Amino acid sequence: MILLYGSVIVFNFLAFKLVKRLSGNMILHIWIFTCCFQVFFDTFIDLKYHGYWFVSQEIDWSAFPGYTLLIPPVNLLFLNWFPFNTSVVKRIAYIAVWEVILLCYEFITLLPDPWGFFRYGWWSLTHSALINPLLLLILLGYYKLVNKLETKLIHKQSAHLR
Repeated sequence: MILLYGSVIVFNFLAFKLVKRLSGNMILHIWIFTCCFQVFFDTFIDLKYHGYWFVSQEIDWSAFPGYTLLIPPVNLLFLNWFPFNTSVVKRIAYIAVWEVILLCYEFITLLPDPWGFFRYGWWSLTHSALINPLLLLILLGYYKLVNKLETKLIHKQSAHLR
């Protein structure tokens, strides 16, 4: 639990200090999307199939920060530094570096109480290694969709002002 609460504080501090390339609208969209997608995914993997869980196998208020405050700032940092206008090789390398960081962090979260907070049922680091890149690509797709909608709105508003 110490790692959960410490991570929430550190990740949020870093995100709000370092994320400069994303608009307030985009930050809000990514935050809400991350929470919704995580709850959707975890409803099945955690609650239905007992693959993994935060803190305990029950619905527990102490796990609430894990569902609402832990992953969104990490996603914001990932998107803030993503090398959008570079070669495919650099983008793949960037995702690979983040994959290593995510897997190392997940390994640390498995520490016993009072430090760790994440527990496995049948899930393993191998499952995470396979699914994390897909989740990052879904996040990138959502970012691009919102960015396209923002751009369209800005063009529409500027044309309307003329």
